[in-house]
Amino acid sequence: MQRLNYFPHFSAAFTKMTEIETLVKNSALDHAIVHLVKIRTSQINNCAFCLDMHIKEAKISGEKELRLHHLACWDESPLFSAKERAALMWAEALTKLSQGIVSDDLYAKVKEHFSDKEMTELTMAIAMINTWNRFGAPFRSTPGSMDKLMGLDKAGL
Repeated sequence: MQRLNYFPHFSAAFTKMTEIETLVKNSALDHAIVHLVKIRTSQINNCAFCLDMHIKEAKISGEKELRLHHLACWDESPLFSAKERAALMWAEALTKLSQGIVSDDLYAKVKEHFSDKEMTELTMAIAMINTWNRFGAPFRSTPGSMDKLMGLDKAGL
């Protein structure tokens, strides 16, 4: 069933969200880490549109395909650095807040790898992808439908 195209019904809000995404993109965070947390969060939230988009963005940015395949089992894979693993732990904890509070132990492990500024920017990146997922998943936005407009056809997928 075709579902609602939500964007035009509250375009001012989505424009502001896009502005925040630009701030995240221009932040001090490693772009590879941003791609990884967006993909992993979209996997958890079952958002096919965002998963499709962020995999293509990561490929265009030079991410290795095997790492993308390993992302679903990142905690068992040797392909991710300690800093990337910390970011993925943080992304999972923030995405699964209903499963319990973020422990002091987890916070300390993540904080070992990120400055206060980076930690704030990482949290914003995770919060934003969770927000986008809350629209893409329930409205079942069609994966790949924006590829041409966003230049994602360059990913060759």
